[in-house]
Amino acid sequence: MLLLEALSWWGVPSLFRCPIDPDPANCDIALVGVPHSSGNGSTERDQHLGPRAVRNVSAHNRRLHKAFDYFSPWEACRIHDLGDVPLPEAMDNEACIERISAFFRRIADAGTRPVAIGGDHSISGAILQAIAGADSRLTAGRPVALVHLDAHTDTYENIEHWMGARKSAAHWAAYTVRQGNVDASRGTQLGIRGNTRSRDWLHTSRDLGYDLIEMERYRELGPAATIARIRERVGDAPVYISFDLDSLDPSAAPAVSNIEAGVNGFSIDEANALLRGLRGLDIVGADVVCLMPSKDQPNQITSMVAAHIMFELTCLIADRLVADRPSDW
Repeated sequence: MLLLEALSWWGVPSLFRCPIDPDPANCDIALVGVPHSSGNGSTERDQHLGPRAVRNVSAHNRRLHKAFDYFSPWEACRIHDLGDVPLPEAMDNEACIERISAFFRRIADAGTRPVAIGGDHSISGAILQAIAGADSRLTAGRPVALVHLDAHTDTYENIEHWMGARKSAAHWAAYTVRQGNVDASRGTQLGIRGNTRSRDWLHTSRDLGYDLIEMERYRELGPAATIARIRERVGDAPVYISFDLDSLDPSAAPAVSNIEAGVNGFSIDEANALLRGLRGLDIVGADVVCLMPSKDQPNQITSMVAAHIMFELTCLIADRLVADRPSDW
């Protein structure tokens, strides 16, 4: 049976073969699909197909974490697939953002930690305004320290809207700071790269207070110094990790929504090292975004990579939950 659990082509394709249960109170970690794509009108609008694509391949990643001493998150914690956020106004970004927030607010109210698969990057703002800040049980009323891996800053509040969307994929990392969901003074944006259309494209992130580590700077620092810098900045704050697949090099993840092909992105090994370097932090939630299944190779490599990143994020959260348990648990 253990072998069959790792085969993706039979049975009901829940995320990582986890039980399907819509009640967040019944689990420690909630896996959620967010099939939303109207927050980024500059690309083909099929990012809403991402959750289904990852469900179809994720059984392959129901594994033990070798680098964490063969840790099994599936045995250590109750991890359920809560299904997809229902979005009947799919082409109305603002309505969808509020529906996503309402869905994740239930998760936070239950004290459960979510790992989401999108969907375009506007979903991160919807999740953050639901789970972090003054009224959040999950963060004890605190804003989160955002660790944001991306080729783009998504803080473009110098433009009023993005193709009509206001709480958009281009704005979420800014308005969540303004609303008190994110503490930018503890946050880091890394992997930013590529030629730009304006001279001031990084100003908004720096003005908000983020530590901005462009790809060139990451190459100078190296992974160990980068991880130390992120951890020192986070301190004891609750953490949210947002992983845009376009932070990876196109050779590792070709099917992404805003591909940056002119400058090398992270290799999958570099991404693994960065995420594993955050082990032990109080990670209250995470997401993987910007998968474009219709652009993927026949072997669905980008969907497989997205599932792998979800596995890494789930392991980080499960490992911390285990560490926080009393010794006589």
